[in-house]
Amino acid sequence: MAMRTLLADFRMIRERDPAARNWLESLTCYPGFHALALHRLSHKLWRLGLPLLPRLVSHWGRLLTGVEIHPGARIAAGVFIDHGMGVVIGETAEIGEGCTLYQGVTLGGTGKETGKRHPTLDCNVVVGAGAKVLGAITIGADTRVGAGSVVVKDVPRDCTVVGVPGRVIHRSGVRVDPLAHSQLPDAEARVIRNLMDRIDALEGEVVALQECLRDVALGRPLRPRCGGQAQSLQDREIIEFFSDQEPDEAGQQDSAS
Repeated sequence: MAMRTLLADFRMIRERDPAARNWLESLTCYPGFHALALHRLSHKLWRLGLPLLPRLVSHWGRLLTGVEIHPGARIAAGVFIDHGMGVVIGETAEIGEGCTLYQGVTLGGTGKETGKRHPTLDCNVVVGAGAKVLGAITIGADTRVGAGSVVVKDVPRDCTVVGVPGRVIHRSGVRVDPLAHSQLPDAEARVIRNLMDRIDALEGEVVALQECLRDVALGRPLRPRCGGQAQSLQDREIIEFFSDQEPDEAGQQDSAS
């Protein structure tokens, strides 16, 4: 069983990393694979209830690979840790089959709670470089977490999460390259562009009203368009970004109002 698990981890290197040119290079030059192999050993010792030794093996793995995995973490077969430096995986974290973690990822807790306090990643989750997934939350299968995101709430399956705090952008049914964790929509940029458009429109309305006031002061007839309706700031993208609602809930609220 242990050998099959290691073989599944090894195959993930060839499947997910185009830089892996041959089996010998994959076996000797991938610290993520070495970290997982050492974790399999430390986790087995941990389950046997041995004192100190599991933590020592974990510590040695951290020194050798730059990847810190607590012996209590449960990691399924076929997980890929790319580059690996700075990855931290907490004691009660659970990682499903086919998941990919890039460098600097943290699967951590949010305090000094006891019991389950670290994230659960379902199958085929991709967590981009530097992302932080914190607390006893669940990230659904086939979800991508964008680089640098901070996720503190549950995420459904087949979603894309970006930003700080992490925001869900639904892309269900769209097949994407599992390695393309950087090709994510920029929610902040969209909202900023939207607000700039609103400001530009409002400035145009102010200029038009000023011209109307000058016409009135000079006794001129009013122009056909001397006023207008300012654009509503209740824009769906802005609501989704600044509220705690999921996109579908925000859309339902818009339609109800």
